[in-house]
Amino acid sequence: MVRSKIQIQKIVNIAARQVTFSKRRKGLLKKAQELSTLCDAEIGLIIFSSSGVTHVIQKYARHNPTLSKQSDPSIFEPFLLEDNRAVLRKEFGEKNQELSQMKGEDLEGLSFEELSKLEKKMEKGFGRVCRIK
Repeated sequence: MVRSKIQIQKIVNIAARQVTFSKRRKGLLKKAQELSTLCDAEIGLIIFSSSGVTHVIQKYARHNPTLSKQSDPSIFEPFLLEDNRAVLRKEFGEKNQELSQMKGEDLEGLSFEELSKLEKKMEKGFGRVCRIK
């Protein structure tokens, strides 16, 4: 069986993106270890996901006192802004999906429990509308 070649582009599905990141990270670490063993070389890798950028920066700043005292915090702003954008994109996607489900679209993949929660939300919203009216 031949593997099909995938097109290299950003993975839209967040869960699939995280799984792919984890698998490829493991592969990179394995390759680095093999290279180190075969060539008797010192190997260093820096790998972090876009969702973990803030954590990495804060962790580095905690362990490096000169950085936290001397450096300009604005140099980290692009990373923090990108992290915020990723969080906002995720929230936007979730809210968009919730809205489409409330409209009666995209209900095929929902479990019975999720459908019950959606029904309760809609009943609550309907009650608010009736009270205001």
